[in-house]
Amino acid sequence: MLSLFATLLQVAEKMSFMDFVQNQLGQFFQYTAFANFEIGHIVMMIIGCFFITLAITKEFEPMLLIPIGFGILIGNIPFFPGLKIGIYEQGSVLNILYHGVQNGWYPPLIFLGIGAMTDFSALLSNPKLMLIGAAAQFGIFGAYTAALALGFAPNEAGAIGIIGGADGPTAIFISSQLAPELMGAIAVSAYSYMALVPVIQPPIMRCLTTKKERLIRMKSPRQVSKTEKVIFPIIGLLLTCMIVPTGIPLLGMLFFGNLLKESGVTRRLANTASNTIIDVATILIGLTVGCSTQATTFLNAKSIGIFALGAFSFVVATFFGVLFTKFMNLFLKEGNKINPLIGNSGVSAVPDAARVSNNVGLEYDNKNYLLMHAMGPNVAGVIGSAVAAGILLAFLK
Repeated sequence: MLSLFATLLQVAEKMSFMDFVQNQLGQFFQYTAFANFEIGHIVMMIIGCFFITLAITKEFEPMLLIPIGFGILIGNIPFFPGLKIGIYEQGSVLNILYHGVQNGWYPPLIFLGIGAMTDFSALLSNPKLMLIGAAAQFGIFGAYTAALALGFAPNEAGAIGIIGGADGPTAIFISSQLAPELMGAIAVSAYSYMALVPVIQPPIMRCLTTKKERLIRMKSPRQVSKTEKVIFPIIGLLLTCMIVPTGIPLLGMLFFGNLLKESGVTRRLANTASNTIIDVATILIGLTVGCSTQATTFLNAKSIGIFALGAFSFVVATFFGVLFTKFMNLFLKEGNKINPLIGNSGVSAVPDAARVSNNVGLEYDNKNYLLMHAMGPNVAGVIGSAVAAGILLAFLK
């Protein structure tokens, strides 16, 4: 009898131990990604891998697409809520880093670096090229109008429209102010189309120009003095920010960075801004924007609409840049005409849009180098998109 009781006790102990192990394994499984997976996470991971593949195999904006693509992978590893590891969970490391995007800290730092590495000589030597940069901003207001027609609120439409400027930092800055809930979709859309400049723009450029126009050779840019280069960021700041004070965070840092470069006496500061600061800001902005694209918040009808409107705005910007250059040629004498292939570079994807102008030009004349000419409207586009952003903020915030 005693032996039977002992046997039953042993069985009970074994069963309770097995239950304990089973419960522990079940609890552990709840905390793994496998227990929280949704089909949307797989879709977003495929998109992240696609971005990384484009960056490595095609070298499309690798310094942007690799951080964003890897961030998409990080952001779409599902987890049990409440662990303070997600980008939207208050107090998590990713959430703290994401404050730089939400509050618009990173874009001005990137503009500081852009200013410190940009040479405005091409624009200063031929100021009328600034008009091409202004014309390309029609993409912003075209997309804004289209977004309103599709039912987006005015503030959302303004944030979406800025994608047409092909300026990722500006798009992030504006969306953080006007439509923070759409920031992930807007940022990924803006950076995606920036990376696809060599794919999207050439067919439009060929369609809108004749062979004779593509063969136009422009005069060599004049030599710009150091005095002009030093004065330009000061005058540029005063002119643009007096008209659009809401653009100060971006334009102020852009022109400040350029003054550091052109003054000739702050080389260490200029080097820091154009290397260390912009690199750190680019890593943080790319990674956190990628992480913000969690499938549960990102995959919806609005995101799809934003991607469609982003493509539309980018096409419109290229379209108006090329057509406006052709329009300008109606008033210019022979020998002073502008090759309309540089009209695409009015968008602010620096320097990729200018490289596209040069590459398409070389297809038709292997000695017609358009890069330096295209940099004029290209850097004007940087200023133009920041001014347009300031205008939208003034009216919509």
